[in-house]
Amino acid sequence: MSLRCRALMALACAVAIANLLSNPREVAAQSYPTHVIKIVVPVPAGGPADTISRIAAAGMSASLGQPVLIENVPGASGTVGVGRVARATPDGYTLCLGTVAWSVFNGAIFKLPYDLTKDLDPVSLIVDDPMVLVGRKTIPAKNLAELIAWLKANPGKALAGTGGAGSVGHIFGINFEKATGTSFRFVPFHGFAPAGNELLAGRIDLIIGPAATLLPLAQSGRINAYAAFNQTRLPTAPGLPTADEAGAPGLYMSSWFGFFVPHGTPKTVVEMLNAATVHALNDPLVRQRLTSIGERFFAPDELTPETLRAYQQAAIAKWWPIIREAGIKPE
Repeated sequence: MSLRCRALMALACAVAIANLLSNPREVAAQSYPTHVIKIVVPVPAGGPADTISRIAAAGMSASLGQPVLIENVPGASGTVGVGRVARATPDGYTLCLGTVAWSVFNGAIFKLPYDLTKDLDPVSLIVDDPMVLVGRKTIPAKNLAELIAWLKANPGKALAGTGGAGSVGHIFGINFEKATGTSFRFVPFHGFAPAGNELLAGRIDLIIGPAATLLPLAQSGRINAYAAFNQTRLPTAPGLPTADEAGAPGLYMSSWFGFFVPHGTPKTVVEMLNAATVHALNDPLVRQRLTSIGERFFAPDELTPETLRAYQQAAIAKWWPIIREAGIKPE
């Protein structure tokens, strides 16, 4: 080998080493994953978000070859947990469960120390959580049209339970008022479970919230279910009419779930996490468990980082003006 060839080879090796040293994340990505992966869920354990993340995490562990654990980091309507992930090392070992509430609504309500679209990168959608409208058993309305008429005849008197200012129940309730020309008062609770208890007791009148939480109460016969804010009927409640069928055409409201990682996470790692999510969602046991709690699955071609980003951006464009017009402030 000539002296010139040796010199060129040495130069190439030096450049390669320099590139590796200047890109340690890419070096680490080549052996990813080597230890436990953590999914931060920014709400307390026990609710739909926590349940969905645990079901998905169990399915992801199999394809990643490492445990995928859940860490509940509640506080300030989800901003504490999301902020922790936004500031985490972008190495693929810390993910955030995202949804409309803390991946969209919070950006119009709080002065966040992070940017929801610039400091977090999308991985994949998981499932869609359709919203339903339920009411106390003694409301003198048999269907949605009669309920709207009753609300119009009693403006500002009905009480609607929510998970607090800026929660999905609050924002979707405001949207319902605007779309139907009704008005009612919002009563905040620490989640939909305690709100549901108050509805069962007849101390509040309405809740707009996730089907996964509210439909079991309706199916027990102890409260009324009026509509699903979905384009098609829910498999878990085929007898419940859609908003179109019930008299509120085009009133669609849902809370998608998806995974995000800190901005700058290597593309190869994002691709592996996306593949693990898709693998989990194709597992029959995972699908059965998610179906049993009322979740809707996305089409296979929607399970991409680009689609999750598009969903987030579309939700920002739709909901931020509504939130700002309503003047919602953090409690």
